[in-house]
Amino acid sequence: MRLWSIHPKYLDRVGLIALWREGLLAQKVLSGHTKGYTNHPQLIRFKKAFDPMLAIGTYLYYVYLEGRDRGYRFNLGKIKVYNISSIDLIPVTSGQIKYEYKLLLHKLSTRDPEWWHRIRGLEDVEPNPVFYIVDGPVAEWEKPKNFLLSDSEDNLQESGSSCIS
Repeated sequence: MRLWSIHPKYLDRVGLIALWREGLLAQKVLSGHTKGYTNHPQLIRFKKAFDPMLAIGTYLYYVYLEGRDRGYRFNLGKIKVYNISSIDLIPVTSGQIKYEYKLLLHKLSTRDPEWWHRIRGLEDVEPNPVFYIVDGPVAEWEKPKNFLLSDSEDNLQESGSSCIS
């Protein structure tokens, strides 16, 4: 399960569709309707929210909007509850945003080189609007790939990436 902190606009088709499905699974877990995934690290920040169901629902709403803007047929009715005007935003660290952007570039380098070229080199990466950025390192719950932790783009070459110029 990967519940991206970065804005869904950065995800390619495969990533956005996977995020929609995984977000719906997270919603099911948080509502107590599954036996598995209950202690998944990606859910920690949503569990800490004042209203976890509202937090995941609003998160999913922004994924829905991105899908709608791209012409996908995500079913808004699958979101249990959301409210973009009265939600307590969830903090996400600048280190987590930076790490996720690098992780996405790494995945795209082989999965969708065209999309990789489209989003590489961004200076300011926005979070999903349910989050706000605070200074800090990669989140404690993240299990980072060490080669993505350096500040250079060269680290992507270590993984055999063919798109790095």
